[in-house]
Amino acid sequence: MGIFSRFSDIINSNINALLDKAEDPEKMVRLIIQEMEETLVEVRTVSAKAIADKKELQRRKQLLLDQAESWQGKAELALTKGRDDLAKGALAERLKFVKEAQDVDIELEVLESSLVELESEITQLQQKIAEAKTRQKTLVTRHSAATSKLRVRKSLNGSALQDSLSRLEGYERKLDELEGRVESYDLGKKSLADEIEQLAKDEEIEAELAALKEKIGKQ
Repeated sequence: MGIFSRFSDIINSNINALLDKAEDPEKMVRLIIQEMEETLVEVRTVSAKAIADKKELQRRKQLLLDQAESWQGKAELALTKGRDDLAKGALAERLKFVKEAQDVDIELEVLESSLVELESEITQLQQKIAEAKTRQKTLVTRHSAATSKLRVRKSLNGSALQDSLSRLEGYERKLDELEGRVESYDLGKKSLADEIEQLAKDEEIEAELAALKEKIGKQ
């Protein structure tokens, strides 16, 4: 016995509820789709047989009606010849074929009703399969996204990344030291801009000094 024991179990099943309870939803939805597709093949097989039976019954009915019509003609012929006894016998044969055709009609009605139900079941089953396949695509997409996120998280938290960051910090420290050594050679040396700036400062100080001397002289 598979996931579903009968067609009605599939039609009445809540796929989402089944998947929510499953330990492996992806595997479960694959099994559900497989079970549904197998059931669909079985239902279509039954439908094909029913259609063949219907055609056979229709042919049989037509043959019976043809026979009834034939005996009707024979009854009329007998009457024209004044043979009432033969006409009665022919009419009896006609009624026999008419009754058999009516019985076939009853079988056809039952079979037609069964075909309508089968068609409805096939439609419902196809809808269920489409629903399951849509859920399957969603699960595959979610699984792929979750797997990628997990791989990134492991990479971020892994020792390899930490080692790489540590090495990068070491490289940055060595570069700082190298740049420091370069700058150390320039210590005590003034650039042209520095010297010009210093001249401006010296001139300002000389002006302030002269002003102070003039003030004191006045006093």
